[in-house]
Amino acid sequence: MTLRRRPLLLAALPLAWTRPALSLPATQLEFPRDYGAHPAFRTEWWYVTGQARAAQREFGFQVTFFRTRIGATQGMRSRFAARQLVFAHAALTDVQGRKLWHDQRIAREGFGVAAAAQGDTHVKLRDWLLDRRSDGYRTRVPANDFTLDLQFAPTQPVLLQGEQGLSRKGPQVENASYYYSQPQLAVRGSVALQARRFEVTGKAWLDHEWSQALLHPQAVGWDWIGMNLDDGSALTAFRLRRQDGSALWDGGSFRSPRTGLQNFGAGQVVFSAQRRWTSPLSQASYPVEWTVRTPAGPYTVKAVIENQELDSRASTGAIYWEGLSDLFDGRGNRVGRGYLEMTGYAQPLKV
Repeated sequence: MTLRRRPLLLAALPLAWTRPALSLPATQLEFPRDYGAHPAFRTEWWYVTGQARAAQREFGFQVTFFRTRIGATQGMRSRFAARQLVFAHAALTDVQGRKLWHDQRIAREGFGVAAAAQGDTHVKLRDWLLDRRSDGYRTRVPANDFTLDLQFAPTQPVLLQGEQGLSRKGPQVENASYYYSQPQLAVRGSVALQARRFEVTGKAWLDHEWSQALLHPQAVGWDWIGMNLDDGSALTAFRLRRQDGSALWDGGSFRSPRTGLQNFGAGQVVFSAQRRWTSPLSQASYPVEWTVRTPAGPYTVKAVIENQELDSRASTGAIYWEGLSDLFDGRGNRVGRGYLEMTGYAQPLKV
């Protein structure tokens, strides 16, 4: 989810965090400063998902850069100390080919290899990058089996999630993050796959989130959607899950060009699984079709293809499902498209 995810998936890392978790104060986010990195915070990610089309060929794509602060190394003087780690994930869904391609990277910050700049968005990991310029964002990801070279132009203002950018993620006040989104980004650029290059256009969604202690001890993972609606609206909905599958916390927002922004409070969003798919890799069972009830109305979310599971054990240590999905309103009309993310189904998530 953004929570993104968004961010995010650090289950296998020996992270030492000795400072007690404190509640995040309400603050006014400032731009362009808060487009950049916040290295004093434990966890941070920039997360771009979208859809792209070239003639009759359709793609979904995801590019995520994570930064994590290693508390135990902060006092070390050596320039080789891993004070900050940078991870990156990228994935391409080939809709017509019914296949997901993905890749991952990890490195400590510094030495020109990995960087997460303060003051504005500039994150890189070797030859992968996400950069913000005056006319929007650009990402270039030459992965093992595909290449993304895309630009994202804003068409709407920044969307501050939660209370002016402070988003609760659990019943304890420390389970929170600073979180904003940029939905309805206009996409243009190219996708290269299997020796073919496609000039594409489409829509994208960007999340940026940073936190000290995101997950409550009872939370094993989350379900999250970020949906660009065809009428220009933007829907965010998420829930944190307990081990038994019940909701520990939920939230989200709906912004419409007609009615403005509506934030959802705890207890107002209900995810109900309708159809499941079992991964042949992890044996995890994922709901690939949901009904999601929100104060903005009921919706149905359906995965465009079922197998969009990502194995990130070589970097962040987790297996999760994240993929292109369609959005339907309460009457069954397709009204948008975006991304569904589900974590903690193969194993409990630790952030």
